[in-house]
Amino acid sequence: MAGALIIVDVQNDFCEGGAMGVSGGAAVAGAVADLVTDGATFDLVLATQDWHIDPGTHFSETPDFVDSWPVHCVAGTSGAQLHPALTPASERIDAYVRKGRYEAAYSGFEGRVISGDEASAPEPGPSDTVPGTPLAAWLRERGVTDVTVVGIATDFCVRATALDAVREGFDTTALRELTAAVHPENTPAVLEELAAAGVRIA
Repeated sequence: MAGALIIVDVQNDFCEGGAMGVSGGAAVAGAVADLVTDGATFDLVLATQDWHIDPGTHFSETPDFVDSWPVHCVAGTSGAQLHPALTPASERIDAYVRKGRYEAAYSGFEGRVISGDEASAPEPGPSDTVPGTPLAAWLRERGVTDVTVVGIATDFCVRATALDAVREGFDTTALRELTAAVHPENTPAVLEELAAAGVRIA
């Protein structure tokens, strides 16, 4: 039995000053780094990244900020990189999960864990095989039974990742204070939904 921390999309474009900056994003990045470096006992630490090439209607010049969004986290750009405040935790990050090259992909479980060689390889085309191992399979191969979810944004990618973690059979916890929301007014309803699905809110 092992436990994993999944750091969801703590990227430059989702923090203040980014293409889709969320209020409190940089503070979450710093707090997550503190969690990881202050003796937290996770067996594995993963970081997910939105990694878009052509995600279709997910990008829009007139976004509704529910189903469509400004251009963000384009593969290989600075906006897709992890926020600098997370840097102190970088040595503890065991793997990276890239998602959304040609689709919206809110959940980390829609992404694939990449190796070092895969990270530096040319990006796949829309009809090519996506490199890496599906997240759920990667976790199971390492005996993970419990996952803890933190990051950005509470009401989108954190929500989707936590719900999928439960569906995949993992004992799942979301750390409320280590998330930031696009629409903070929706956070209570999101937390209720997560709790009803079996996610532990801490």
